[in-house]
Amino acid sequence: MANIEDVKKELSNVQYPGFSKSIIDFGFVKDVQVSGSACAITLDITSSAPEVEEALRKDINEKLASLGLDITLNIKKPEAPKQNSNSVSGKNMAPQIKKVVMVSSGKGGVGKSTTTVNLAIAASMQGKKVGILDADIYGPNIPRMMGLNGAEVEVVGNKAKPLNAFGVDVMSMGNLMEEGQALIWRGAMIMKAIQQLLRDILWEELDILFIDMPPGTGDAQLTLAQSVPVSAGVNVTTPQHVALDDSRRSLDMFKKLHIPVAGIVENMSGFICPSCETESDIFGMGTCDTLADSYNTQVLGNLPIEPAIREGGDAGKPVTYFNPESISAKRYMQAAEKLIAFLDSVDDDISNESIQPTTPPGVSACSTAGASTAAASQPQAQQSSGGSCGTGCGCH
Repeated sequence: MANIEDVKKELSNVQYPGFSKSIIDFGFVKDVQVSGSACAITLDITSSAPEVEEALRKDINEKLASLGLDITLNIKKPEAPKQNSNSVSGKNMAPQIKKVVMVSSGKGGVGKSTTTVNLAIAASMQGKKVGILDADIYGPNIPRMMGLNGAEVEVVGNKAKPLNAFGVDVMSMGNLMEEGQALIWRGAMIMKAIQQLLRDILWEELDILFIDMPPGTGDAQLTLAQSVPVSAGVNVTTPQHVALDDSRRSLDMFKKLHIPVAGIVENMSGFICPSCETESDIFGMGTCDTLADSYNTQVLGNLPIEPAIREGGDAGKPVTYFNPESISAKRYMQAAEKLIAFLDSVDDDISNESIQPTTPPGVSACSTAGASTAAASQPQAQQSSGGSCGTGCGCH
């Protein structure tokens, strides 16, 4: 007749889903009782995902089948987070993530990916469980900046497991496609890719997921906002007034998508000489202050042009992690501190229900920008008194 030691020996062969260690190694097995042919096992796991419990029950029963015991499994797990509205799945695609931060910019080339990487690492260094989703489909630079260029993604079941660097979970299209490959995708393909990066990745229970968005205000931003409740938006810009014009469009997008604005990061705000450490104003400094005031938000940080930032990005050694005493690293840490404080103030019940599309089956959604054209083609009687374009797209 099997005893407790026999049961524990078999349980040591049961791997926790998504990991190479067993439930015994993790310390998840809290109690094993054997009385005759009856065996009661108590587990205390860290995931609320139902698929994890289902996989464990199946594996445990298979491993213990040879012992001829009547198995009773008691699996304790965290309460699943509240699931909010989503037009595709009917729920939040990633309920295990507490806060989602959209890092966006009105134009490319302003240091958005660099900001995402260093803010995420700074938040991790302040005790948060952090992830980065590189949703910049056309220019996925996060793998290089995180030292993960060319790293292979492990597939567990039918889902991909995030990579990890510097204590941060990372997933990027750059790791899922051939290096240097050009993506010539229409909007529908981009939208599908964004949804899959949220749904088909084995994201752990994270305090914050930073999402590096493509520049602009298009399909990717709207899809993300409709797929998960976004707790905060961060706008990245440079001090020149031409760049600030684009930032206004990005900030206006946050407003229309009902995304709370955590603040603005002003990149290339001055130049720090590597020899004398003197900071010089070459592009303008502090021009974002007025912009922040007009949108009732704050400047999270003024990041200078410092060679260590560029060197760290190119070499996969982020300045915040590898050069924490630098001026830039200290400013990233201060920016992350402000961001965390803002996230703590945001209502946990934040919802994206108000921006879900209302298209009936078979009717294509149009953008707000195209509403007037759509309206012009509709008979007057079909147009909504509320100013809708009349196609059911939910643009007004």
